[in-house]
Amino acid sequence: MSGLRERRRLKAMRAIQDCALDLFDERGFGAVTIEEIAAAAAISPSSVYRYFGTKEGIVVADIEFDGMSAETLEAFVDPDDLVASMLRTVGAYDVAHPGHTGDGPPAVTGPWRRIRYFFGEPSVRLAVLGTLDRAGQRVAPLIAARAGVEETQARVIATALAFGYFAALEQWYLNGGGRPIAEYVEDGMRPLRGIWPVPG
Repeated sequence: MSGLRERRRLKAMRAIQDCALDLFDERGFGAVTIEEIAAAAAISPSSVYRYFGTKEGIVVADIEFDGMSAETLEAFVDPDDLVASMLRTVGAYDVAHPGHTGDGPPAVTGPWRRIRYFFGEPSVRLAVLGTLDRAGQRVAPLIAARAGVEETQARVIATALAFGYFAALEQWYLNGGGRPIAEYVEDGMRPLRGIWPVPG
């Protein structure tokens, strides 16, 4: 896919996601249809289905990660410090999506806007778990190849990272989203640093 075409696709996906979140925030997740989202985004319902598959898919889509090439993804994975790899990624997300730090309530435009549906809507939570499973499957071969571990071990490590991130994210949500997500991930992943060696 050409660079220009890919940029247009990502821009369209972000616009659809923003329109959907506007409707969900206004009327509730269950009250909104794909057709209404398409109308708000001025596109066809078939385009929404093509990009996201389901209404839940609109919420859980991490557009940057999902569109990341294998080469770009490989650059994120440091086999010497897998936890640090995740922290760098989450830290970059915190910088790119400000508005959820401080003493006040999370900003409507920050990560809270989308993530609260992960934990407030059961069908969205299930979709997130499926997405995490697929993310682990994408990362496991990189871990196996670059960290020199067996395939089974690489799958376990990748799954622990993906679902450990989800557990930390849920704690961030339960605590009201007042601190950066990366702080929760770093704290939550600390036990895993004791299992996997890191550079001295």
